[in-house]
Amino acid sequence: MNGGGRDNARGSTPASRQLSFDLGHRPALDRYDFFVTPANAEAVAYIDRWPDWPHPALIVTGASGSGKTHLAAVWCQESGAPAVAAADLKDEELPGLFAGGALAIEDYSPDACDEKLLFHALNLAREHGGWLLLTARTAPSAWPLKLADLASRLRASPSVHLGPPDDLLLRAVLVKLFSDRQLNLDVTVLDYVCRRIERSLAAAAEFVRLLDQEALAEGRAITRQLAGKVLANMGR
Repeated sequence: MNGGGRDNARGSTPASRQLSFDLGHRPALDRYDFFVTPANAEAVAYIDRWPDWPHPALIVTGASGSGKTHLAAVWCQESGAPAVAAADLKDEELPGLFAGGALAIEDYSPDACDEKLLFHALNLAREHGGWLLLTARTAPSAWPLKLADLASRLRASPSVHLGPPDDLLLRAVLVKLFSDRQLNLDVTVLDYVCRRIERSLAAAAEFVRLLDQEALAEGRAITRQLAGKVLANMGR
């Protein structure tokens, strides 16, 4: 990985901490950036089967940071579907969103939007031969649904779960997160972090963000010592 000028600028340690500015970065969300391991293989297999799905809707569940957004982005690239957060869904906009025949609704929960909106979306997919990808943190069986027809439709829809990352996935994601920020990562630092970090993709993303911020503030390269300091501050 090429750290470029950012990494070189951290080579010396100043007497006081520098001001740091998080200018953001562009996460890589292409299909080839999604790493397939036993933790997510079933979900990826379903996405790769599109448009040969056995049902017009697919439900993808998993904890925050499990890869749902990335997987939805991969499907949207393949299908041409727009993606909308469940909390932003509006009934009058649904026909337009389905104009291309496919739609991804992200982060659904009973509190995010009215049940009738989701039922309308499922009906549109079914009636027009389209497809709906729905992401959520929990499975529909855990939702306190009031519409019996909606509960029936959801039970009939395939549901796949993104589990906690295994060692291979966690390692690959950490490398990707560093690459997204154009940061150099020594293999000894990677090994050190993988043995100690919380087994969560959300934790991995937060760790890399904080480590980048700390390295910028101290004007130094990323070392095992610095990684240990950040992990300690995160409670690890």
